[in-house]
Amino acid sequence: MIQQPAACQIQAGTKLLYKNIELDTASGLVCKDGRPVELSPKERCLLAFLISHRGQAFSRAELLACVWGVSMPLRTRTVDMHIRQLRRKLGPELDIVTVFKVGYRLT
Repeated sequence: MIQQPAACQIQAGTKLLYKNIELDTASGLVCKDGRPVELSPKERCLLAFLISHRGQAFSRAELLACVWGVSMPLRTRTVDMHIRQLRRKLGPELDIVTVFKVGYRLT
């Protein structure tokens, strides 16, 4: 079983900034260069988590626990698909690095 870290909680009502991307956790609005970007609720949560823990690498299992609340390891491509969607929607400015044999990290 994977223990959900206490650091998984994102403070509601804050604005998270990453380069030219802004996420308002109260309204759920995501903007890139001042223009709204349509993200699903899980994509927003994943983005908020990665911005809040910038520089830290997380395994797929840790991301599943923190963002999806899944406490047991699963063989699923959900994390990979959501990372791919974030990269596609927010472009190359969103530097999500795939860390070999670990998972993902926002630089």
